[in-house]
Amino acid sequence: MKISRLSVYHVDLPLEHPYWLSGGRLKFDVLDATLVKVETDGGLTGWGEGTPWGHTYVPAHGPGIRAGIQTMAPFVLGLDPRRMLEVERAMDTALPGHLYAKSPIDMACWDIAGQAAGVPIADLMGGGSRTPRPIASSVGAKTVEETRAVIERYRNRGYVAHSVKIGGDVERDIARVRDVESIRRPGEIVLYDVNRGWTRQQALRVMTACADLGVMFEQPCESLDDIAAIAPRHAAPVSVDESLVTVQDAARIARDGLAEVFGIKLNRVGGLTKAARMRDIALAHGIDMFVMATGGSVLADTEALHLAATIPDPNCHAVWACQDMITVDIASGRGPRNRDGHLHLPETPGLGVHPDEDALGDPVGVYSA
Repeated sequence: MKISRLSVYHVDLPLEHPYWLSGGRLKFDVLDATLVKVETDGGLTGWGEGTPWGHTYVPAHGPGIRAGIQTMAPFVLGLDPRRMLEVERAMDTALPGHLYAKSPIDMACWDIAGQAAGVPIADLMGGGSRTPRPIASSVGAKTVEETRAVIERYRNRGYVAHSVKIGGDVERDIARVRDVESIRRPGEIVLYDVNRGWTRQQALRVMTACADLGVMFEQPCESLDDIAAIAPRHAAPVSVDESLVTVQDAARIARDGLAEVFGIKLNRVGGLTKAARMRDIALAHGIDMFVMATGGSVLADTEALHLAATIPDPNCHAVWACQDMITVDIASGRGPRNRDGHLHLPETPGLGVHPDEDALGDPVGVYSA
């Protein structure tokens, strides 16, 4: 079986509500999604998606994905998509770095491999837990009152996990953390996500002021060096997100004890193939995980769920899904959807969901062998 054609589609995914993070310095209204259809000479077709969270969040943007695929296409055409490591090496040779541009092709190849084997991707990867994964809401940087309202909106949808965005103002952040903890229900999972929005001194001030609460903070500072510098001066558990990009990052975090939790964003790290290595490093060092796509449609959320299903239940805190935040549905209700605040692994071979191709419009790029 060989890859015979790649078709690239550009889709805008409007957000239901304007979204702020990192202390309000980053605002988003619509996500720029790239969908990739990978066809084979054996008749199987796989789909992948790459949707960065805008272009100001981390070094990634929609046009970059599409340009990257154009660059890599000649190197992957003619390869067997079931041999993901060969496809990975071909992409890394054709375009060093730019991991976010490689994720959609990697996802589509896993989709094809699962279909060829007749099993879901998670089973093909050797996992496949059927325990429903809690969906973590994403509560943008807001006032205390607005935060309560957004959390309640997600509770009404069945959510039991919440990622509350903070950062940028010490007193406001302390007030929001303490207020959320005061209304936190038994069994709820709450992560306070700074998105790199604190300086070292701001991080220490908030973490010290909230030390009695025992809460977890995600990406409190800009870099791993910053997180390492403040680590001896606080006792709060830390999740690393934006600074977890490469396998080398994962190795350093584990070796130096910089975090108790990995936030693995599949689009950012280059897809399932590379994310699986990070998962294994985490498990070998007793580090738990949150799993996320970065942004995107139900396709991206489904990929994240497949990786989450390969993580032992006690070590996977939640998955973050974007589908409840966008106003368009490119798959007409198919794939894993919010059921009482959880996602359930699809039993369909491969990814388990494909888009409505007729609704995507014409491809913006087609590359053939």
